[in-house]
Amino acid sequence: MTQGTTRMVTQQLRNALILGMTAFMIFGCKGREKSSSDASGETPVAQDSVDSSAMNFDAQGSDSGKIAGLSTVYFGFDKSSLTSEARDTLKGNAEWMKSNPKVSIQIEGHTDSRGSIEYNLALGERRANAVKAYLKSLGVPTSRMKTISYGKERPLVQGENEEAWAKNRRANFVPVQ
Repeated sequence: MTQGTTRMVTQQLRNALILGMTAFMIFGCKGREKSSSDASGETPVAQDSVDSSAMNFDAQGSDSGKIAGLSTVYFGFDKSSLTSEARDTLKGNAEWMKSNPKVSIQIEGHTDSRGSIEYNLALGERRANAVKAYLKSLGVPTSRMKTISYGKERPLVQGENEEAWAKNRRANFVPVQ
């Protein structure tokens, strides 16, 4: 392959990745409600299901601030290592997980707006995995945690300044069933 052909194929792959991620975010993230009813016409409730209304779950998870005991952690610029403050926060999150044994969480890795899409997706993944590994070391079973990276695609705060960037460099937690 010539250098021009390689560059064209790389650009096509990048465009396909962006299109695929966009389609997933639009169509793949929508929840699907299943409705089944028994002979009485009532919808049965599984015994092991999580009563999300009692815990006041929010689709934004810990970013919303509405889930007491489950807090967002923040990272330095271009870092995926946990600060002592992040470790303290995660100790509280581990206690929350232990007191809610039927709840699993999705750990979402985020970055600020600087850098390429690919780089930020990888950095967000490293952040989410660092959090998962630390929670595992605190006794939270890995079977109750899954990770995802949104990179720079879901900023919490809009803006191109250090204050906004610092709030977007995070890992947040969304309870899932």
